Amino acid sequence: MITIIPEAPENVAAFSATGEVTKENFENLVIPHVKKKVEEFDELNYLLYLDTNLGNFTAGAWLQDMLLGLKNLTKWNRAAIVTDNESVQNFTDIFSVLMPGEFKSFPKENLYNALYWCKNGNEVEV
Repeated sequence: MITIIPEAPENVAAFSATGEVTKENFENLVIPHVKKKVEEFDELNYLLYLDTNLGNFTAGAWLQDMLLGLKNLTKWNRAAIVTDNESVQNFTDIFSVLMPGEFKSFPKENLYNALYWCKNGNEVEV
């Protein structure tokens, strides 16, 4: 299931993934919310808090996620993946070289920092 993170900054499309993530989650929630943000801000700042195993994403969910990226290819500004899965963190950091915009991984304990970075490109100073 995917839900919107309500405390996200206004210019960030932020989602939390828990349990099973389906194609319908993307079609009914993620894609319309992302479309609204891109229309409003003319760029995409995106955050996904991954609180589920990647195996819980159905094939349809992966396809919708990929289509989301392709549809908004020129609008990507910043994208944060928040997870404690090191493989996903490494993939996100490598993926940032291939895609327009900035992609960055954050450990779960740094959700606030990830939201702040998505909003304005800076991290919170500790």
